[in-house]
Amino acid sequence: MLDHTGIVVSDLAKARLFYDAIADTLGLATKSNSPESFLFGRSAEEPIPYLWIGTTRPSYWAEGSRAGLNQMHIAFVAPSKEAVDAFHSAAIAAGGRDNGAPGPREGAGDYYGAFVLDPDGNNIEACVRGAAAG
Repeated sequence: MLDHTGIVVSDLAKARLFYDAIADTLGLATKSNSPESFLFGRSAEEPIPYLWIGTTRPSYWAEGSRAGLNQMHIAFVAPSKEAVDAFHSAAIAAGGRDNGAPGPREGAGDYYGAFVLDPDGNNIEACVRGAAAG
């Protein structure tokens, strides 16, 4: 189970614009955390799991690491195919780059997803499984 994860970005304002745009499509929200970071998750009432997004260099980074150097992949659960479509559209409109248009994925069973690259090249996905993917 996911408790939290985090990504380092090079431009917090661009990242905030991107994640604000996709939040509503997935039933999520952004919340300021500090001048150098914000959180992406469900709500203040349900704070975990969350994604920390910020510009601060983590203490655990290996020498030479930087934002976007090692692409991260994060998949968010979407409630429907329509939400996946809306996620993809919102992400592109907010500066993301297409990395896999909405649709079923071969060999994945009842699965419908979309992939975008955020402003730092992290692979962000929204997907729905099961009957809702049909």
